Amino acid sequence: MISRRALELATAVLTGGFGMAVVVSSLDNGIGWSSAGVDAGTFPFLTGIIIVLGSLTNLVRGVLPAATLASVPIAITPLELRRLAGLFVPAAIFVAAIPLAGMYVASSLYVFAVLAIPRHQSVPRALGMAAATALALYVVFERMFQVSLPHGALAAALGF
Repeated sequence: MISRRALELATAVLTGGFGMAVVVSSLDNGIGWSSAGVDAGTFPFLTGIIIVLGSLTNLVRGVLPAATLASVPIAITPLELRRLAGLFVPAAIFVAAIPLAGMYVASSLYVFAVLAIPRHQSVPRALGMAAATALALYVVFERMFQVSLPHGALAAALGF
């Protein structure tokens, strides 16, 4: 089980880290004024500062004992955590598989996995939908838009 306080603290730390990354990267682009006007990093810098300040506010509110939602003892029950993992884990595997297997293979494997493994669809129907997904991605991106999606290391090794 995950407490509401832990969830809010973790979220504040994650968003604060994102805000700091925006601030640091905007410093590389330059902040302030130049002869052409506002430098490219000024607005991202200000946005990053706002994100960091909001995260610090949430961090303080999560730490201080008060009658807020952070004092609710349980935010995610084990059943909800399993459901969340059921959504997140396949998506993370899908994203990790794209550089290796390519977008088409990874997409079809993802569609098959989310349909066939939890038994939402029969295996033949899930295979058909997986193949249709890969074909649709190919037709829309490679043929219609003429944009090449990542083919992955597998395609490079096979010479495609």
